[in-house]
Amino acid sequence: MVNKIYGLLGICAKAGKITVGTEAVIEAVMKNQIELVIIAEDTSQKTKQKIENICKERNVIVKNFGTIFDNSNAIGKVNKAIIGIKDKNLAKTILEKICGGEMLEGK
Repeated sequence: MVNKIYGLLGICAKAGKITVGTEAVIEAVMKNQIELVIIAEDTSQKTKQKIENICKERNVIVKNFGTIFDNSNAIGKVNKAIIGIKDKNLAKTILEKICGGEMLEGK
């Protein structure tokens, strides 16, 4: 299942349907361009809290998944802890794989 999620992240990256990095994801969330935010499990607590608070205000689902190293490799980047998924259908599919079918709320 984990490999399928990394495969989907790779597809998102190749299709240009992601935003990466804390500040870039925050900016995209504020512009209502993000459907799902993935935070690596080994991200600092301060960064996690910052992202979670902004996403909660904007009704964007946040999930903790993978490590910075593995998530970065999946999208072809280096040292990226925060990934924002722009495409609703890809976000829904990734969310279903991560947590077994929870739907995108309010989208």
